[in-house]
Amino acid sequence: MGNNKNQELMELRKKHVPPAPFNITPIFVKRAKGAVIEDVEGKEYIDFAGGIGVENIGHCTEKVVDAIKQQAEQFIHTCFHVVMYEPYVELAKRLNELTPGTFPKKTMFVNSGAEAVENSIKIARYATKRQAIIAFENAFHGRTYMAMTLTSQVNPYKWGFGPFCPEVYRIPFPYCYRCPFGLKYPDCNLHCADYLEKFFISYVAADSVAAIIVEAVQGEGGFIVPPPGYFNKLKAICESHGIVLIIDEIQSGMGRTGKLFASEHFNVIPDIILTGKSIAAGLPLAGVTGRADLMDAVHVGGLGGTYGGNPIACRAGLAVLDTLDDKMLESARKLGDNLRKRLLDMQKRYKIIGDVRGLGPMIGIELVKDRESKEPASDETKQIASRCFEKGLIVLTCGVYHNVIRILVPLVIPDAQLDQGFKILDDSLKQIN
Repeated sequence: MGNNKNQELMELRKKHVPPAPFNITPIFVKRAKGAVIEDVEGKEYIDFAGGIGVENIGHCTEKVVDAIKQQAEQFIHTCFHVVMYEPYVELAKRLNELTPGTFPKKTMFVNSGAEAVENSIKIARYATKRQAIIAFENAFHGRTYMAMTLTSQVNPYKWGFGPFCPEVYRIPFPYCYRCPFGLKYPDCNLHCADYLEKFFISYVAADSVAAIIVEAVQGEGGFIVPPPGYFNKLKAICESHGIVLIIDEIQSGMGRTGKLFASEHFNVIPDIILTGKSIAAGLPLAGVTGRADLMDAVHVGGLGGTYGGNPIACRAGLAVLDTLDDKMLESARKLGDNLRKRLLDMQKRYKIIGDVRGLGPMIGIELVKDRESKEPASDETKQIASRCFEKGLIVLTCGVYHNVIRILVPLVIPDAQLDQGFKILDDSLKQIN
């Protein structure tokens, strides 16, 4: 290859890989460490994306790399269904102990967040003998058929792929910046939660609903955080009707919000909690952890998969949990305070920033053309992300209007790199505002 390795590799990619798997940046990685990615031409980028929320503890953390090497030297795969192995059971035990709730729990592992979602729905339907599932507007739960059906956004995730799975219903999420009911918190008295009872009258009977699945903080939907008290009302309604509450923590878990699970911020205890992304620091792994009575309801052989809970991924997961100790979580909370302060300062200086929101270091800014009308600044958001990349910073956009810049910076980023990343973001906003 010549001097422009990225371009040459891109030509190979175009020739041999279909265009549907979208690429946010036009570069190929050579190595990554901490919060920095180096491309094949030697240029370094500060990473505010973290592999879409996968690298919470940083790229190639030494403890994780060592765990991967050690396990790979012992055995790589036997299939848990054929010959069991200790890392699977040990990681399940750890998650059962760490997830919210003091009741008996059990955990099964799969390869991806979407698979975790699919299995949680299977479990809820099987245990309740009901069929209906309620999801939320702006939700993202994955790209397999049930997960895609539960996902709210049409383009690019659902466009052209119908028909979708039956018996899935959708209600508004508590998006306070753009309240679907035209109300204001706290004067609204959490009308969005009470609306669920009306929904049971007009759309689907409560005794037909197996589960409600909800993200603790909506990720792809725009880093939307429910107001205080919302989840408590939602949980109470679920309990009163025998509905399983599934909380999707695939993006918001593993320290991303300054606590091990975002659910802890709301003092809500789900019946089933889903983990993924950062749980194994880059290896394909996701978990379904739930009440033991729910998890035990399914007949033997009813759940599983060839690669689910791969031993190398499970060993990496144990190393991640060892790393996410109280000290790191405290550091994450301080990072979150730092990020919020910086973004609120930017909001004062740049009228294009309509809202700053998030929990801890899971935080984003919604960009608007006008703060009164809140017209989404979608094109401008794309331009800002592009200019950040040109200057050496990788950021992601999200939101149903594609007008939110989300920050998923590794929790271990050094101050100097964080300062440089925010200087680039500030300069890019200045050019647009």
